[in-house]
Amino acid sequence: MKSALSRRGFMGLTSAMALGGVASSAGLHSSRALAAPQTASGLLYGPAPGVAKLNANENPYGPSQSAIAAMAEASAMGAYYIGDALTRLRSMISERFDIPASQVSFSSGSSGVLTYLALAKAREGKILGPDLFWDTTTRAALRQGGELVRIAPTSDLGLDLDALYGAITSDISMVQICNPNNPTGMVLDPVKLREFCIKASKKCTVLVDEAYNEITDNPAANSMVPLILQGHDVVVARTFSKLYGLAGMRVGYMLASEENTAKVARFSLGDYALNQAGVAAAVASFDDTAFLTYSKERILEARELITSTALANGLSVAPSQTSFVYVNLGSLNAESFRAEMARQNVLIRGIYQDYTGWSRVSCGRLEDVQQYAAAMPRVLEALNA
Repeated sequence: MKSALSRRGFMGLTSAMALGGVASSAGLHSSRALAAPQTASGLLYGPAPGVAKLNANENPYGPSQSAIAAMAEASAMGAYYIGDALTRLRSMISERFDIPASQVSFSSGSSGVLTYLALAKAREGKILGPDLFWDTTTRAALRQGGELVRIAPTSDLGLDLDALYGAITSDISMVQICNPNNPTGMVLDPVKLREFCIKASKKCTVLVDEAYNEITDNPAANSMVPLILQGHDVVVARTFSKLYGLAGMRVGYMLASEENTAKVARFSLGDYALNQAGVAAAVASFDDTAFLTYSKERILEARELITSTALANGLSVAPSQTSFVYVNLGSLNAESFRAEMARQNVLIRGIYQDYTGWSRVSCGRLEDVQQYAAAMPRVLEALNA
């Protein structure tokens, strides 16, 4: 049943593109805009024609038309450093989350603020996290002598919050959680996570990376932002790179107490890390409900197709609430699977750490996911030969 639904969605998209585009918040996205064409400058932005790019968790339906218009206007004033637009964006975020504007920090994508906080907390003690999570931003701290302590996952690759709490010793300065998790795509029970954050934050800072929050079934319930205003030592990171479709424009932010905001500021470049066009796009996208709804629907449809394809080929997946799926290849090697898929012009991720049998696939354009689905039987046959 899932497979049939996904195919209908794919055919619907194909038909819409044949008629000249797919609906967006401010008109139509033409098929040309979605195909990353060769430009007059000779540069290629995005994947080459015929290549299914499913390896970076981007939203290929962005930017929205409102964001594109805002970027064009801002780019014409690119001679000037960022100013009024960032003030506007900070005010919008402050109002939405009911948090003081002075407690909103920005960076080039959320990678910046995540790294700055890791650098600050690594000077106070060790950082604690799951064995499998998006730990790229902690590596700068590790290169400078910091230490990351990991706990083993549950048998289904989940996070045992009780075990995580039990691992908080006196030398732990911060616990880092990615919710939903990357690369597993799994989301934690919000009630249990809230209880953990309240309890754990009495011992150390708790950082929750919510890069994919807007894609979950219940974003408000899954967010830990309210705990900041309640006075708990909790920090939340967000980004415009995922659902908002602005990965290349590099805008992210962090919500924290005044104290933690000051710690982040010690390592950041402040407003100089941002650009006029990216911030203008973020302002235009922030309340673009029609575009966000459309994007989420397409992402969920692609996710369903990836899942049904894996199941139809005898594989299993981790339950995802993100814009990607973690596929269990069983005894097959994920790097070999990635390489073989690349030969089919399908780009996916390879091995994470030593989880050799798991393969992460992004929810890209539906026709690209269809290309992945068509290639899978051939790739599995080649690897099992």
